[in-house]
Formats: sequence, structure tokens, C-alpha cells
Amino acid sequence: MSAHVIEIFHLIADLSALGIEMLAVALIVAAVIILTIQQGAIRHILQIGKPGVYDEYKHQLGKALLLGLELMVAADVVRTVTFDPTLANVAVLGLLVLVRTFLSWAMSVEIEGHWPWQARPIPAADKTPTKPE
Repeated sequence: MSAHVIEIFHLIADLSALGIEMLAVALIVAAVIILTIQQGAIRHILQIGKPGVYDEYKHQLGKALLLGLELMVAADVVRTVTFDPTLANVAVLGLLVLVRTFLSWAMSVEIEGHWPWQARPIPAADKTPTKPE
């Protein structure tokens, strides 16, 4: 391949990675704005007497943050493998993926209340015994 074709390929890959990162940021910002408007965040969160209000808001926002993190990992992968896949760059990519994966798991535990590989806990309301007839 000629150097010109490689330059064009690198430009397309860089713009693609930038586009994915912009999509991640737009997704997170849009989620915050939409949840704030849709649920009236302050009013919604401050409804102390209503059970589960804060958890519901946190759950919805957390899902958007998790998706944003996944998109940022995808952008890092595109950028790393298309440019200079040296051992140092791959190590940096591995570190970024490791940190973002840890953040994703921590957020998942915070949102879901269990590790991603564990079974979902059964709510107390679903544990009511049934009477045999």
C-alpha cells in the first residue's frame, strides 16, 4: 500500500475513534439532561417517603454511564490497533481497559447490588411462601 492510502486509513480510524468518544460523551450528557427533565431530578430524589426513588434514578443514570464507558473502551481499541500497535501502546490500552472494566464492575455492583457473574438476588417481596391447596 502506498503511504497516501495508509494516511487516509489512519485519518478515517482517528475520526472514527473520535466519533465514538463524542457519542459516549453525548450519551452521558443526554442521559443526565433527559433524566433531570423527565423525572424532575431534585424533586424526584427528594421524595423521601417514596421507597426506591433514589435507587431508580441512580439505576437509570448508571446504565447510561456504563454504556458510555463501553463506548470509550471501543474508541481506545480502534485508536490503538489502527495506529502503532507497539507493545507499549497495547500495554496502555490494556491498562485503560482494566481501569474502565473495574469502573464498570463497581458501577454494576452499585446499581444491581451484586457482581455481574452472580445470580440476581431475589427481592423479599418475591420470597412469600405459597400455601398448598
